[in-house]
Amino acid sequence: MSSLSQFAESLIGSEIVKLGNEISKRVKQGEKIYNYTIGDFDPEIFPIPAPLEEHIVECYKQKYTNYPTADGIAELRKAVSIFVAEHQSLHYSADEIQIASGGRPLIYSLFKTIVDRDDKVIYAVPSWNNNHYTAMNHGQHCTIEAFPENNFMPTVADIAAHIEDAVLVCLCTPQNPTGTTIAKETLAGICDLIIEENEKRGPKAKKLYLMYDQMYSLLTYGDVHHYDPVSLRPEMKEYTIFIDGISKSFAATGVRVGWALGPTHVLAKMKALLSHIGAWAPMAEQQAAARFLVQKEEVVQHFAHFKKGLHERLVTIYNGLMALKAKGYRVDCIAPQAGIYLTVKLDLAGTETEGWMLYNQEQVTSYILSTAKLAIVPFSAFGAGRHSPWYRMSIGTCIMSEIPEMLALLEDALAQLG
Repeated sequence: MSSLSQFAESLIGSEIVKLGNEISKRVKQGEKIYNYTIGDFDPEIFPIPAPLEEHIVECYKQKYTNYPTADGIAELRKAVSIFVAEHQSLHYSADEIQIASGGRPLIYSLFKTIVDRDDKVIYAVPSWNNNHYTAMNHGQHCTIEAFPENNFMPTVADIAAHIEDAVLVCLCTPQNPTGTTIAKETLAGICDLIIEENEKRGPKAKKLYLMYDQMYSLLTYGDVHHYDPVSLRPEMKEYTIFIDGISKSFAATGVRVGWALGPTHVLAKMKALLSHIGAWAPMAEQQAAARFLVQKEEVVQHFAHFKKGLHERLVTIYNGLMALKAKGYRVDCIAPQAGIYLTVKLDLAGTETEGWMLYNQEQVTSYILSTAKLAIVPFSAFGAGRHSPWYRMSIGTCIMSEIPEMLALLEDALAQLG
């Protein structure tokens, strides 16, 4: 077979999709699998808000099936402006907002707008898809290994060591895959570094920007607080592009409405690129989101119910895993902070049982899937080293009544290991 483009030949598919295909195959063969791999929601458990659903149906009946404008319809951009001011204390006008079909095309177009070949991109691992977006743009990977003692977030010193000549810093908080958040002091320090670095560069030099993915920002629990760079340092508005949308906050992953907030000159180029790709959110969904986002009482009611259900699952699993740790099993877990993910440690490499010798984490993953029927995603799928014992456990499809049996099967699998 003849070769394709260099881009196509170098492209690596999603590791999570690969794992998901394996799980789907097992399920089709009749296996019962506790699938905690996908960063999505079961609509039977977590449906989209009823008013949003009603608006979508109504908008299709009203024949909103034509092309939307390239930057998003004016009604939605105005609604997003009101929404982020009310719920996130961010103040952006409609012309500082770009709409697209979820966060992915916005991130892709942002990378294309900022990153040239061999440009340095700074991101920590584990993190979602920064490695792939950097590779797709032939950027220079500046990878920082993050650790649990810092909530798997980069430190100020980590960024400072690499900031010279960088064009993009990528932060996600609350983070996919860890469900952890960045500390206020750390974020403020990183902002100060970016401001200082840009002041050093001449007026015609390429600037350093911050991609701030806050798709899970409204899903924090307890006394955990979400911080953003522009509220901490107003000067950062010139250099920050927020990635956000309804996908996670409203369990609306398939509705495909996302937005970016940022400097107009950056958004203008993203808009131009997206106009060629055609990655706009559907017209009816845009109209529906515009109507729903300004219904403050309905939005508040949604979060009260939605967050309660998510937090209940996260805490129940966390308590179960910590009980296993207390029994002496080689597991650990970070207390849930935000989002739909738990960070779980299975430090089982080097153990064995009849028929299994777990030499590495890949074999640990296979053993847990085959023996405990538990499917979770290793941090190696998010850019971390292949020997990392940490995993992402997603609870968007979790059935509460199945948690005790899942934990019992996991304990039995752990008990079999020497």
